[in-house]
Amino acid sequence: MDYSDKKVEIAAEVVQSFMTISKVLVKYTQQNATSLGLTLQQMGILNTIYSSPGITLKEITEKLQLSKSTVSVNVDDLVNAKLVERKTSAEDRREINLNLTAEGEELARKSCRNASSYKAMMSALATIPEEKIHWLLETHGQLLKNLQESEF
Repeated sequence: MDYSDKKVEIAAEVVQSFMTISKVLVKYTQQNATSLGLTLQQMGILNTIYSSPGITLKEITEKLQLSKSTVSVNVDDLVNAKLVERKTSAEDRREINLNLTAEGEELARKSCRNASSYKAMMSALATIPEEKIHWLLETHGQLLKNLQESEF
């Protein structure tokens, strides 16, 4: 790849920009998780179950784009911590639905109240006109679609 090519230079700058923003947001989210005594994955799983009671392991795996083993191990830890409970589906006995315990719900509510990455993003977006934010979201959506359709 010719790194002196202007297109390559712009692509590298965009990739670096996304990575830098992602690192900052992950830092805020990690701080929130740590303050609640959770890992980043555990907090993501807890919040996913909170927003979708009765969700399955497979659905969490798809939503969070984590491996099945990562989700399974973290759910086991959350069950052992009495934050999550497993229930066999009434429709399909092979399917296990996940729900939060009262303690898990309280922790998920705290996580939402403490959502420092959202608060930081709201603050960062405060000075940007709404139409630019909509354009940014549309552009991100198009970039994601193009990246998912790319073959290398």
